[in-house]
Amino acid sequence: MQERQLKTLFKSYKETSLFGRYIYTDSILNLLKSNSVKSHVSTIGKSVNQEDIYSITIGSGSKKILMWSQMHGNESTTTKAIFDLLNTLMASEQVSKFILEACTLCIIPILNPDGAKAYTRLNANNIDLNRDAQELSQPESKALKQVFNEFKPDYCFNLHDQRTIYSAGNTNNPATVSFLAPAQDADCTITDTRKVAMEIVSVMNSNLQQQIPDQVGVYDDAFNINCVGDTFQSLDTPTILFEAGHFQKDYDREITREYIFQSLFIAIHYIAKQLHITGEHYKDYLKIPENQKMFYDIIIRNTLNRDIGILYKEVLKNGSIDFVPTIKKISNLNACFAHKEIDARGFEVLTGDGNVLLEESENDFVFINNENFSLKLK
Repeated sequence: MQERQLKTLFKSYKETSLFGRYIYTDSILNLLKSNSVKSHVSTIGKSVNQEDIYSITIGSGSKKILMWSQMHGNESTTTKAIFDLLNTLMASEQVSKFILEACTLCIIPILNPDGAKAYTRLNANNIDLNRDAQELSQPESKALKQVFNEFKPDYCFNLHDQRTIYSAGNTNNPATVSFLAPAQDADCTITDTRKVAMEIVSVMNSNLQQQIPDQVGVYDDAFNINCVGDTFQSLDTPTILFEAGHFQKDYDREITREYIFQSLFIAIHYIAKQLHITGEHYKDYLKIPENQKMFYDIIIRNTLNRDIGILYKEVLKNGSIDFVPTIKKISNLNACFAHKEIDARGFEVLTGDGNVLLEESENDFVFINNENFSLKLK
């Protein structure tokens, strides 16, 4: 698909009621009850705190795609993109009609409603659902596995957010979008199943490189059977991990949201139009650089002593997310990059009270040569 067409679709069908980082079940209830999708909505289970877990099934085609978002409750960008995608697929676009005739999609917009409401990675039992694929100790994990068993997908999309620390390789380029075709054995063999996933990623990456060149990464494929993606891949279902990352100044992830929408639409369209994806065209996947942890949100350089690396801690406060500047490292950070840099010009950096900065302390601003520098997002 052409970039112009994708941008037009996003602009036309973006779900404007969803914005920012705090998305939980109440945020999407009206959308689930809308005339366009309500007949496609099912309750597939309940969370630890007895919140409903919903799925949306659309399309009538033989190619079945299962996707789920907010397995980690505080990773909401892909949930926004899901509803942008749904709006597009339910519209009277010829390409949407083509996709729905070729494919059937089962979408779980919020797998971890308790974590989403509390804005935490874990569920209400403090369990990482993405490490519960074998034990299936949690009701949310059981709900997903039951859908997998009953729906019998041909492809799985595992949708997440990643932190601002990641770069695309050892570069000063943020990993705005990342992917992974998970391993399905301890040797990380490039199996036929993985090749199919890799081929689809390669198609998505080709589009992204035209818009955000060198800002796409892949994750280390070390095998962990407790992870959902690895488990589903090991069951010979081509599975792709999507990770929504950082674009410059886009802490609400509204720009990244569009790139995730485009990637989802391209992947589904590619599946729809191919008679059979063989994995033959997988090798471009191997050229995508592996993510590295190279970034801080802010680095204060040229201080009297050492560099100061700052990361934002995301805190739920009065129904929205507050980005709290937190000192994470005081050291020589010449090998690291920052989304924003402050030049201390050789002066000492102090807290608002005139004290020395300490690692893990929270500071909304610092003083450099008696000048106030805000660390808060603007």
